[in-house]
Amino acid sequence: MTDRPAWVPDSINTELPSAARVYDYLLGGGHNFAVDRVVGEKVLRVLPNGGQIAGSNRAFLRRAVLFMIEQGITQFLDLGSGIPTVGNVHEIAQQADPSARVVYVDYDEVAVTHSELLLQGNDNATVVAADATRPERVLAAPAVRTMLDFDRPIGLLVVAVLHFVPDEKEPHEVLAQYFDALPPGSLVALSHLTADGKPEEMAEVVAAMKNSRDPMYFRSHAEFAGMFDGLEVLDPGVVSAPRWRPEVDYDTSPEDVYAGVGRKV
Repeated sequence: MTDRPAWVPDSINTELPSAARVYDYLLGGGHNFAVDRVVGEKVLRVLPNGGQIAGSNRAFLRRAVLFMIEQGITQFLDLGSGIPTVGNVHEIAQQADPSARVVYVDYDEVAVTHSELLLQGNDNATVVAADATRPERVLAAPAVRTMLDFDRPIGLLVVAVLHFVPDEKEPHEVLAQYFDALPPGSLVALSHLTADGKPEEMAEVVAAMKNSRDPMYFRSHAEFAGMFDGLEVLDPGVVSAPRWRPEVDYDTSPEDVYAGVGRKV
């Protein structure tokens, strides 16, 4: 094994790729290992626009946060937040409203460590080391209960996370538990990779991630749309990520990421 970079926690297996670090690589970040870059290059061989897909998803996150701020939401719970990169939720939200509060949740040690470093001195943002598919633990975490007021609307962000949750972990039930905990008026942003437009290519992406810490499970538009059950889906509905309230022209390539925002009524 090569020498460990100074920023790597001792507990991390640097020989096992993780979704957070592969995503960081696709976004052009520097907090990934050789094994993550190997997987990232496999993805890029079958999806040359893989970096654009990751960037499109990140751009949806930004637009969703700003939309939520416009709707009066000033507190956010970001599940599976990943490794900090350009345009983190607290940066977007607090630039628009300095009083905005953000709780990040991730189980990747690199993501948590770097979030802790980034948030030093920021009293309105914190990170919780937890598995987002265990809502009872996330919602009971002291940092969540301290930072967020569950008597006021909350912005729940589940962006580029659900395609790492297999059916046996019952993603619908996981989401339902979060939805139940949210007060009325809360907004929920979801996004999900799909194989609808490129089934053969996406099958190779699944194969590339099969032996990683985070295997992938792509879903159809109908399957993903069903994850909004119990919410009022806001315009323009469940659409390709670039088509969700775009600020600039979007390309018309086949859908790779579906996205939408719903309101709890």
